[in-house]
Amino acid sequence: MARGLDHIVHAVRDLDAGAGMYRRLGFTVGARNRHSWGTHNHVVQLPGFFIEVLTVAEPEKLGDDGFSTLFGDFNRRFLETAEGFSLLMLESRDAAADARAFAAARIAASDVMRFEREGKRPDGSPMTVAFSLAFARDGRAPAHNFAVCQQHHPDNFWNPAWQRHANGVTGVGGVVMVADNPSDHHIFLSAFAGERELLSSSAGITVATPRGDIQAVTPAAYSDLFGLAAPDISGGGRLAALRLRSSDMNATQASLSSGAFSPIRHMGRLVVPPDQALGAALVFEAAD
Repeated sequence: MARGLDHIVHAVRDLDAGAGMYRRLGFTVGARNRHSWGTHNHVVQLPGFFIEVLTVAEPEKLGDDGFSTLFGDFNRRFLETAEGFSLLMLESRDAAADARAFAAARIAASDVMRFEREGKRPDGSPMTVAFSLAFARDGRAPAHNFAVCQQHHPDNFWNPAWQRHANGVTGVGGVVMVADNPSDHHIFLSAFAGERELLSSSAGITVATPRGDIQAVTPAAYSDLFGLAAPDISGGGRLAALRLRSSDMNATQASLSSGAFSPIRHMGRLVVPPDQALGAALVFEAAD
């Protein structure tokens, strides 16, 4: 079964600065949340997808359990050398079944793992959210982790009040990986997304998921598409850009200007480069 985009982790060294940046971009940003293994986050919700702005705030809490190693310590090590998109998660309806599928495809990095935490509704009242995750690994993109995420109390998590943003963004368009040879990621991305049919072109490959695309493109194609220099891929493929769809590009431009950003105008898009967005490229494009 094909799996849509669920969320992406934007790892930052200063969580307050990361949350503040997304607010300056015109997003509604949720409250600070804490995980028992020492990571803290803020969530930026879109319909069915969210950006998890995350840091390792309490490294002394890291243990040897799966969440500590595959999520907490992984992001700690990622932040030693970079900020930016560290981990991509797809939506799961049955994380245990997906873990078995990953094992059969030889991309599994864990069995299914579950955790829950207390969250807050917009009115400040407490509620419980719970997730089951199964991790996968792309050996040709070793800087990143990949996983599926099954939500057990989705009504407690998703809230339309958190999905209204002053910048006009109404959904996710896709995630972009840069790779020297995008076809090298074909087998992994097909198994990870549960989608056999991938689109191939001279630019690279695209997985059209039920919610947004996963693109793997060459450095030259990345520059052509977004007007940016490609990231360093000497160590393997890199998650480089997040495409966001706006219903009102004038509102997007106004939010970016008021937030003191200087986006690149390229092929009808507004592109906030990594040096302005804590290591990530944020691409704003008109919704269909």
